[in-house]
Amino acid sequence: MPKRRVMLAAAMALPLTLAGCAGFTGGGGNDEEEGSLTFTTWASEAEQAAFESLIEDFEAANEGTDVKLNVVPYEQMFTNIDAQLSSGEAPDVWRVDYGNLGVYSSQEQLLDLSEYFSDDEIDAFVPAMWEAVSYDGVPYGVPHQTDVSALMVNVPLLAQAGITDIPTSLEDAWTWEEFADVATKLRAALPAEQFPFAYNWQLGGTPRWLSWLFQAGGALLEEDGTTPAIDSPEGAKALDFTKSFFANNWVPPTSSVKSSTYADSLFVEGTTAMAFVGSFLVPDVENLADFEWAVTPMPVDERGATDLGGNALVATADTDQPELAAEFLKFMVEAENMTAFCAATNELPTRVDIAPDSIEFTVRPDVMPVFVEQATTLEPSDVKQLTSPYLAEIAVALQDQLELAFVGGQSTEETLANISAAAAEATS
Repeated sequence: MPKRRVMLAAAMALPLTLAGCAGFTGGGGNDEEEGSLTFTTWASEAEQAAFESLIEDFEAANEGTDVKLNVVPYEQMFTNIDAQLSSGEAPDVWRVDYGNLGVYSSQEQLLDLSEYFSDDEIDAFVPAMWEAVSYDGVPYGVPHQTDVSALMVNVPLLAQAGITDIPTSLEDAWTWEEFADVATKLRAALPAEQFPFAYNWQLGGTPRWLSWLFQAGGALLEEDGTTPAIDSPEGAKALDFTKSFFANNWVPPTSSVKSSTYADSLFVEGTTAMAFVGSFLVPDVENLADFEWAVTPMPVDERGATDLGGNALVATADTDQPELAAEFLKFMVEAENMTAFCAATNELPTRVDIAPDSIEFTVRPDVMPVFVEQATTLEPSDVKQLTSPYLAEIAVALQDQLELAFVGGQSTEETLANISAAAAEATS
């Protein structure tokens, strides 16, 4: 097991509340009856209902099969999984966010799925998403769904500032300069207690800052996956631009990376006119916001980029029933089943053969195409860095150093040098 691991998905893919959580009952990867699987996950209410429905379908299609679903709070998920892996009692199948997947796949704790997927079946997935579940070219899970961030806007507040042209496609996305102009206009139009926007890097979501680095054409690590690359002109550009959020009073001063309040909460309560928010929170925002809101793509600099949210489904390496576990994973990511899950949960598919307009999203289907298109800005190189087994450790230093840069007055040069040093230590 790695010496240090920090959970990244609390902000990367966690709703405001986790409904329908059952008590933790343990695993059973080594003592299950033939034809029986244990499946452990965290889930929102909508996700749990969708999982239950698909499990019923799988059991009906595989006579004599029993899949025992165990839904636990996210905060307990990986502490329990780690303990169960150590004791040999892990569930046969479980859910893991892409940011933490590399920790397990690099430690040979997951079932190698190479023999269960043909080249044609692999080609059905978005290449970047298949990269997300692979380590050293070996698939250790299936990309079940993804979610990415885009920019939610309070339409009336923007209109009051004279901003009525809100892009809805990547082709028309605001550049960094245009976004800065929008923020400047909002700052001038809003009262002191309101702010132009909030970014969603709070509560463990610090790796989302990397979206700005990628947009600037930079990288956290070189192609070899171990050499630090952040101390660069592109890194300086991204850091200087994001430091300007605080210097220009565009964001609440308490909304930095160590804040305890999510960006979407600031948005729905009216503290900010805009917020960078993941697609999975669309139902919560729709339920809580009492104003007209829309979604526009992330700003673009040298390129477009966004964060990698969402989750994979994996099987434990020493499950007694690898073939059944693999069959269940394949079933969950079949096009029809993935479409049904995403429609019910406002999450995004990972297959190239699912047309975005074929998904009948349950909530706000009018804004979901923006998120679907935003997901196409994820490049395989981004995914490789965001699923690095070293990212969890690097993220600790990233959070500390960004906090010092944003609200502590630390220089760009010192900040990048410190992050680079931490990355070198983590990968050595």
